[in-house]
Amino acid sequence: MKKVFIIVLNWNGKADTIECVESLKNIDYPDYKIVIVDNGSTDDSVNTLPKKYFQDNIAFIATKKNLGFSGGNNIGINYALKNGADYILLLNNDTTVEPDFLSELVKAGEADEKTGILGPKIMFYSEKELIWSAGGKISKNFSCGELVGYKEKDQGQFDEKKEVDYISGTCLLIKKEVVEKIGPMSEDYFLYYEDTDWNLRARRAGFKRVFVPQSKIYHKVSRVSVEFSYPYIYYLSRNGLMLASRYGSKIITYPTSFWIFSKQIIKIIIGYKREWARPVAKGVMDFWKGKKGKLEGFY
Repeated sequence: MKKVFIIVLNWNGKADTIECVESLKNIDYPDYKIVIVDNGSTDDSVNTLPKKYFQDNIAFIATKKNLGFSGGNNIGINYALKNGADYILLLNNDTTVEPDFLSELVKAGEADEKTGILGPKIMFYSEKELIWSAGGKISKNFSCGELVGYKEKDQGQFDEKKEVDYISGTCLLIKKEVVEKIGPMSEDYFLYYEDTDWNLRARRAGFKRVFVPQSKIYHKVSRVSVEFSYPYIYYLSRNGLMLASRYGSKIITYPTSFWIFSKQIIKIIIGYKREWARPVAKGVMDFWKGKKGKLEGFY
């Protein structure tokens, strides 16, 4: 039986984390350990969570500052590798799971040694008949990712196990051999695209990324990142260009970045969607400057 470490990253979301962990207690896979990583929460998560789960032998690690999605998860990944993990599962704290979700993922992983990363069918928590993700596609220039099946009603159209471009970090199962070969997630991104980068590194190393529809979870969506906030727009803008420059063509990426930047300047001048244009422009400028990691002045 393969040992699975489940990494649940918490940032000011103890209620979601508790609901997620409670759903994990009902899974039918016998050999797993939950690791809650608190990513510098400013609520009372660091007091509440370890007290609640002390008797359940659930590991709790406090980073004491926000290390971003990749940095926080990397703490858990390192812990898992040091303690005998065969597989590592990254699971967003704003999810709940079906009892057999992990069994189905591991079964698919064990069926093919070339499979390195696996992911479930992810449904909307509030509308459980709607798909949030059936795997992911990456654009030709590697500048952005697209969730397959997003907001489609589940009518069996994605019920075939298949290789995909990437598996979302919302729920991502990775073999220890893959991590040992390609390393942990890049902390250059801080938030967004680090999971896509990890998938692409796995692909370069010869591992498949496989969508497993027999496994299913439910996602509350954007509970932490606050969609369309300044940091959200900034990280998507900067990190998309960073990803494209690393895996696509620099000859295309840099002229494209100048075109994007010029459009934002025009919008700022004429007063059109300035609240969107400013973080996009900042993201492009920081890409040019080679700035990585956390955006200064924000969480």
